Amino acid sequence: MNFKSMKKGNLIILIIALIAIVGLIIAVFYFNNKVKEKDAEMSEVVAMMNFDKEQVEREYTDLNSELDGYTSDIHNDSLVKLLQDQKAKVQELLEELRITKSTNAVRISQLKKELATVRMVMIQYVNQIDSLNTLNKNLKTENVEVHRKFQAATATVQQLSKEKDNLSQVVNRASIMEVTNFSMEPLNSKNKKTTWFSQTATLKFNYTVGKNITAEPGEKTIYLRITKPDDELLIKSPNNVFPYENKNIGYSLTKTFEYTGDALNDVLYWKVNEILSKGTYRVDFFIDGNRVGTFPFLFEK
Repeated sequence: MNFKSMKKGNLIILIIALIAIVGLIIAVFYFNNKVKEKDAEMSEVVAMMNFDKEQVEREYTDLNSELDGYTSDIHNDSLVKLLQDQKAKVQELLEELRITKSTNAVRISQLKKELATVRMVMIQYVNQIDSLNTLNKNLKTENVEVHRKFQAATATVQQLSKEKDNLSQVVNRASIMEVTNFSMEPLNSKNKKTTWFSQTATLKFNYTVGKNITAEPGEKTIYLRITKPDDELLIKSPNNVFPYENKNIGYSLTKTFEYTGDALNDVLYWKVNEILSKGTYRVDFFIDGNRVGTFPFLFEK
């Protein structure tokens, strides 16, 4: 009887082990299929990114060829110089695009925007060139008038170049973050809001880092400069500096935060250890080497 019971028990254990093995095989097969599906999806995404990069690279190459054609058909040094400058910029952007990884969607998007800007400026130049060619054909015998109009056209091209530079700056600023919703609250020694600046022990600065899906996500550092009515900077130590426009400038407050591209509400606190005079103060925010917000606040009581 005991022998039969043992035999039956062993049989049950064997069945359970077989079920577990089958289940494990099914699980391995399932997860293996999931991994293959994920790899396939990633391959499609990378292929799309590669295709997008190739398209942009072809557009840059075509634009470069177009610029070559136009520079050979005109005889105005100023226009030739402007077009050559555009060609050099296109070549520079093309070289950058070729070494940019296709998975760097943010930079490729920026390069596409810069391409659109250069193309628009080139169209303006081409239109100006066509206009000048027409003038030269129709007014060959009127040299004085041709010269006058030529000077006017050259000035127009130079103005277009300045406008192009301004437009390029606007395009580049698309990826620059922005601080909004600024407010300042004076707090007394009990961290309660006060309306009397003479009782102020802490300045509380409320602000929002705006949403920007084109900005590079990750760890960021924000710097805040507080300028008094006499333009003197509030600063705790002369060593509190950060790089801005090829030089180091002082900051009043700083903070590191994680940026995901979504709007972020945050605060900074300045402990008052000096006499604050009445008047209008100014705060400037800086992120990634860019000034991202400037706001005034008033002490009047």
